[in-house]
Amino acid sequence: MIERIGEKGGQVDRLANRLIWKFAGPRRMLETEVPLVSFTFDDVPDSALYEGAAILERHGVRGTFYIAGGLSGQVEPERVLIGPEGCRDLAERGHEVGCHTFSHRRVRDIARAELPGDLDRNAAFLAAAGIARPPTNFAFPYNSAWPPARAEFRRRFRSCRAAGETINRGRVDPLMLKAVEIRQPEQEARALTGWIDEVVRAPGWLVFFTHDIAARPTPYGCTPETFEHLVAHAVARGCTVLPVDQVLDRLGW
Repeated sequence: MIERIGEKGGQVDRLANRLIWKFAGPRRMLETEVPLVSFTFDDVPDSALYEGAAILERHGVRGTFYIAGGLSGQVEPERVLIGPEGCRDLAERGHEVGCHTFSHRRVRDIARAELPGDLDRNAAFLAAAGIARPPTNFAFPYNSAWPPARAEFRRRFRSCRAAGETINRGRVDPLMLKAVEIRQPEQEARALTGWIDEVVRAPGWLVFFTHDIAARPTPYGCTPETFEHLVAHAVARGCTVLPVDQVLDRLGW
């Protein structure tokens, strides 16, 4: 469900995110002497499984794949979303499977009383798919957070990921992790190695997120060649590349 965000909706999303980043808490001190990198995927298109996961594995690392069960098997003009078998395949290959809601709606568009049921439904979908462990990390659909929902997310998850286009350093809100998007145009996606060089220069936690990894990517993905370029660069520069949950373990969060 690729959605073109209207200007008004986008303004609300950006305002809500800025308010949370500025005022919400509590925060945790992120202390690391080594550069940490996580590659994450939203929705998840089948190309993220067949190309993205395979590229990570070739370099001896794993990623985090945020699943919205309501998109399971959905066929769209530009992509096909994975089903239960794909979710199980990812978990069996050592990747982390996270939560992206079931309905794939903005959190602010889900009534507060309905949110627990939506998250329960996604957990049940993943359990039926053969994922033994309930998801412990979450990514906001459309990177759209909502302050009134924080208590529910705090109760269920170790972390929530938004956007932010920066590296996580210093005092960090685990329920509002910042991330850098890998998307079109392709030349700009390839240039994201600059973020890897920056996290090597001053260690912190760099979280990437993307969608499809395809020869003809949507505006929200990149080609396999570019994705491999980024993964190889992170490994070559000595970054510790881990799924989100394993980074949280390493940080003692």
